[in-house]
Amino acid sequence: MPALINAARAFLAIGAVELFWVATAWPNGASAIVFVAVLVLLLSPKGDLAYGGALAFALGIAGAVVCAAAVKFAMLPALQTFPAFCAALGLFFLPAGFAMAASRQPVVTTVLTAMTFNFNPLLAPTNVMNYDTTQYYNSALAIVVGCGVAPLAFLLLPPLSPALRVRRLLALTSRDLRRLAIAPVLPTPDYWESRIYSRLTALPDQATPLQRAQLLAALSVGTEIIGLRQMATHLGTTAELDAALNDIALGHSTEAIAKLRQFDDRLASTRETGTEATMALRGRGRILVISEAIAEHGAYFDAGAPA
Repeated sequence: MPALINAARAFLAIGAVELFWVATAWPNGASAIVFVAVLVLLLSPKGDLAYGGALAFALGIAGAVVCAAAVKFAMLPALQTFPAFCAALGLFFLPAGFAMAASRQPVVTTVLTAMTFNFNPLLAPTNVMNYDTTQYYNSALAIVVGCGVAPLAFLLLPPLSPALRVRRLLALTSRDLRRLAIAPVLPTPDYWESRIYSRLTALPDQATPLQRAQLLAALSVGTEIIGLRQMATHLGTTAELDAALNDIALGHSTEAIAKLRQFDDRLASTRETGTEATMALRGRGRILVISEAIAEHGAYFDAGAPA
């Protein structure tokens, strides 16, 4: 869903600029398309911060246009030497650099970054300076339009609400856990953990402690299921474990806990020695982790299970 929204947003923004370019035969329309495409695609993964970031970047571009025009048309024509040229650039870059270093506000930093990043391309200094105001304002207008359309695209197609994103991440994790419980081919523990860690990272700040705990519980349960299934294959006890895991896949947490206890009794009564005994002891620890997690978050693990 987020990928579809991002694609639709990029299509809307780029399509609007293209239509304007075709309708007006604007010579700098291609530059505007480049800027709107880069800004929309760059900020789309930022979620709730995308609109604010695009707006701050657009403000920075507008400031860069004004500052570059002041330096190019009001100062440089009167200067002849390279040191004088460096001093003119320093009148912009030194205050902007000090302001960026001293700023503690992300919005201010973004505005100043956009200004300093685009100042030199707008100024376009060459050994033989070109002071064509029409060319300058055409190029500047392309950048301003491209960066101005991006905030409108984020405003018209905002990201999913934090609550919906949290529910979606939890539902996807619950579904993956049920599939893992009965998967014919097991993934590696590293693959499972990296998958859930990425969802933990993607959780919005508005997620409640309970929702974060549910995702962590799914992480630990999945990791222990992988270990248990590998252990059961070595000990030849897959039938007893499969019965409990099938209940987890069906969302029957109470029945799953009962069958896990039976499986624990089976491991406790084993007469194996050496490596097998150590493996069985570790398996009992995994059973305890799974049982406690399911008992504490039974409503989550049972939700969305197939009928």
